[in-house]
Amino acid sequence: MLDLNFVRDNLPLIEEKLRQRGLDPSAVLQDFSEVDGRRREAITLAETMKAERNRKSEEIARLKKSKQDADALIAGTKQLREQIQEKEKTAEQLEVRLRDILAGIPNLPHQTVPIGHTAEQNLEVRRWGTPTSFDFTPKPHWEIGEQLGVLDLQRAAKLSGARFAVYWDLGARLERALANFMLDLHTREHGYTEVLPPYMVNSESMYGTGQLPKFASDLFRVPHGEKDLWLIPTAEVPVTNLYRDEILEASQLPVSLTAYTPCFRSEAGSYGKDVRGIIRQHQFQKVELVKFSRPEESYEQLERLTRDAEEVLQKLGLHYRVVALCTGDMGFSSAKTYDIEVWLPGQQLFREISSCSNFEAFQARRANIRYRPEGRNKPEFLHTLNGSGLAIGRTWVAIMESYQQLDGTVVIPEILQPYMGTDRIKAKQV
Repeated sequence: MLDLNFVRDNLPLIEEKLRQRGLDPSAVLQDFSEVDGRRREAITLAETMKAERNRKSEEIARLKKSKQDADALIAGTKQLREQIQEKEKTAEQLEVRLRDILAGIPNLPHQTVPIGHTAEQNLEVRRWGTPTSFDFTPKPHWEIGEQLGVLDLQRAAKLSGARFAVYWDLGARLERALANFMLDLHTREHGYTEVLPPYMVNSESMYGTGQLPKFASDLFRVPHGEKDLWLIPTAEVPVTNLYRDEILEASQLPVSLTAYTPCFRSEAGSYGKDVRGIIRQHQFQKVELVKFSRPEESYEQLERLTRDAEEVLQKLGLHYRVVALCTGDMGFSSAKTYDIEVWLPGQQLFREISSCSNFEAFQARRANIRYRPEGRNKPEFLHTLNGSGLAIGRTWVAIMESYQQLDGTVVIPEILQPYMGTDRIKAKQV
């Protein structure tokens, strides 16, 4: 969420940034100026009437002390009290409306974000490695997984419907191996602290990271008593909200956390997309990286977080590229995002495997996460960052497609072999 005073004082800038995102400023800001003006007017009138009421109360006390008639003033004070209550109620109603408008304004793109409206205008930053060379036509992962007996989409559909998967034997072990490898790398070499959070969170947590109210249709809601719980779409939500309504000391920053969780997404807007394989699932597993940073260090931390995620692919020997998302392709809460896209030879395309974002104070303001700068008494909002380190299912796909062999087997990357207990996935002998 953006600061109210900042929005009020910088409307032309915000309108321009919204246009850069491909949005209509009038549709996003709605009647912000009118509501803000009416609210401020109601508050001013209430304060003016309170001052008048106080003056009359003092006059009533003086008249009573001197045994004079104060009935007229008392009646006027009662009327003022009713008018004050009316104005305060109006101000409260306008405050709710104003917060609703503010909650619907996306974060402003950082000045280094390339301007554009579609993914085609994203800017490639760098590439690593080279695509695997084959002397045969590489297959997509859904064919490899079925032939090896390690990926079962039919039985998953029987259990749960479309966009679910069942992994068998070494396919399941590969998912587990990837999670352990990623967590070991981030905790032992990159300095992250591992967290195991709940997989369901309350609405306040979803609001804090920006999923609610705008993206409710993308989530799985679980009615629970008088309140709702939500299946997490990413570990970003519970891990970021660990510090909701808290004040950290500057000496604690940066805080770097990592978590392995399932993720649940309704994929409401993806009908007809990626219907084959496991690229776009309702449930998938992911290792998440989350950072809490001083504002002046957050873009340095973004580069570091992105490199931490990249190193997973480097150690696995997987070809990838990094792209800076343009203004129109960024997420709602992000000020700047790098996508890491891994090469999938069975499909002959790059596919996003991690989005690494700096949200600046946008989430921190919504979740009220602050820190106390050294030498200052007043707490300030810190900056939050996160990224996948990595999406395990898509890493699984990249390994199956990049390391497939002519005989139908899949070679396990050397760094994963101690986790797997084997160097190759072969078809199970019946």
